[in-house]
Amino acid sequence: MPDFIWSPTAEDVESANLTRLAHRVGVESYEELHRVSIEEPDRFWPALIEDLGLEFSEPWEQVMDTSRGDEWATWFTGGKLNLAWNCVHKWAAGELAEEEAAIWHGEDGSRASLTWRELSEEVFRLAEGLASIGIGPGDAVGIFLPMSLQVAIASHACAHLGAVQVPIFSGFAPPAIAARLADAKAKALITADGSLRRGQVVPMKQIVDEALESSPTVTHTVVWRRLGLDDVPMTIGRDRFWDELTENTSGGLTPSQVDSEHPYLLAYTSGTTGKPKGALHVQGGFLVSIAREVAYQANVKPGDRIHFATDMGWIMGPWTVVGGGACGATVVYAEGAPDFPEDRIWKLVEAERVTMLGVSPTLIRALIPKGDPKSDLSSLKAMCTTGEPWNKDPYRWLFDKVGGGTTPIVNCSGGTEVGACFLTTCVTEPIKPVALGFPALGQDMDVYGPDGTPVRGEVGELVCKRPWPGMTRGIWGDDERYLDAYWRRFPGVWTHGDWASIDEDGYWYLHGRSDDTLNIAGKRIGPAELESAAVGHGAVAEAAAIGVPHDVKGEVAWIFCVLRPGNEATPACALEISTAVTDELGKAFRPDRIVFVSALPKTRSAKIVRRAVRARVLGKEQGDLSSLENPEALDEIGDAAARA
Repeated sequence: MPDFIWSPTAEDVESANLTRLAHRVGVESYEELHRVSIEEPDRFWPALIEDLGLEFSEPWEQVMDTSRGDEWATWFTGGKLNLAWNCVHKWAAGELAEEEAAIWHGEDGSRASLTWRELSEEVFRLAEGLASIGIGPGDAVGIFLPMSLQVAIASHACAHLGAVQVPIFSGFAPPAIAARLADAKAKALITADGSLRRGQVVPMKQIVDEALESSPTVTHTVVWRRLGLDDVPMTIGRDRFWDELTENTSGGLTPSQVDSEHPYLLAYTSGTTGKPKGALHVQGGFLVSIAREVAYQANVKPGDRIHFATDMGWIMGPWTVVGGGACGATVVYAEGAPDFPEDRIWKLVEAERVTMLGVSPTLIRALIPKGDPKSDLSSLKAMCTTGEPWNKDPYRWLFDKVGGGTTPIVNCSGGTEVGACFLTTCVTEPIKPVALGFPALGQDMDVYGPDGTPVRGEVGELVCKRPWPGMTRGIWGDDERYLDAYWRRFPGVWTHGDWASIDEDGYWYLHGRSDDTLNIAGKRIGPAELESAAVGHGAVAEAAAIGVPHDVKGEVAWIFCVLRPGNEATPACALEISTAVTDELGKAFRPDRIVFVSALPKTRSAKIVRRAVRARVLGKEQGDLSSLENPEALDEIGDAAARA
């Protein structure tokens, strides 16, 4: 029998958004619905748009146009729409008008909220204010803010105008901000005087001022008085306070009706080498793809309340803003770190009666040593997880201790460039632990061997064989880099850079980035499997596995481990962890080194940056490290590796 951890009840299936869509399309199962989504896009996507009530001001002439090749496919050709209308304004004109649309929790305990009507009014006002300083369709606008009501307002105001938003991680240093603003040729930047993170003031305006010294295209800066600081340096002619920019606006600037392929978002992702890549997303395709994800995979409905522990600099920030808005759900934003204080995220779920919680596996692994949640989490209907592959024990802890053994984990995987997810759990089907379930609707996924043919029963390259609405329209200003990165390994097929496999029941699994994969004595293994085996030892809180060259085996595994409180980094402990890995995976995969460190290098979105660990150990170029929240961890890793 398959090892299912959760199975839907008949009531779960019948009430699911996905079942409603299946009935609209005239099918009875997820498998059939997925087949239609791949083979009959002209039938599937209009049905989905109608089912979700997404509105185009002018109808499209063609659902998909691949006349320039799959690499440059366009969607809903000739149609016009406005994303802000679909995510905010239409709800403000309906039954939800006086319901809460957005809620904010400051790290200092403050709370604020806006109804749909109020959120719509604020978006209108900021859009008009931005227009008054010359921002219009196609202009790039940086957003450097903590997660807040202002993030939602700024994001939707850009869409309202047809401007292109450039979300920037709220923890970036000036050089990283400057690089993104310069690459995007941003005309304006929206920021705050400061914000709070882990009890410390982040001087955001001061950071911005330094970044703007090498960002000549930015001629306007809008500053939200988050902390109400008295000594905010303001450059005359360039800088304006948000409240002053909007105080005399009429709120009557009509949302710009733009082509479905009109640029919406430049999402930057760090590369192993070279400058960060700006993935371009468009209004029509991004809206439809994200709405599909949140509505049918996470099963979010109007009136639900969602919170994702994220930042606008990670694609899950826009995913939350757009998906929550498109589905008519209340979005809960939280300034600062989700684990400061340690029980903050659990108290937030209880206080706001959150129904869908989004987290990363790394965050959960970091929270486990802090103890089981003591808050009332009974409001949860689903938990969405993404960012990297799961380990079994932390996955089980999330299911049992957070979800009470009854709440499904919607595990999904995609990427900044994907504009949604490739693979995801389906709430109308049984769920296997750590599995990703199945290909998402509209995603023609496969696993290829080195020769470009499908493989089963073994690990291979994750590929997508057909275009989809949410795919990036290219890397900003660099078509060749886009084609090299995704399309030229197997011509005409998107190669994502992840290792994947499919089991005998048709369930999909990820095994880490293909450039992270180890080759030990001719046997390929993903770092996640080694890390999962290490974390299975009770002393280990987190682990990062890398491959180190070896004269005989080609590569051997070094596993960097962060211990749980109360455990000592002794040779005996290292031997126990090594034995646990060997018992789980076999003698061929016995780690060559267990290296103890106090922290692993992570991004602000809580992803462990293994390629940086390996590069530091081997003394190689570390690539772009601007997304790291704790770059000092690499120094400790380098020292520990030198002693190993």
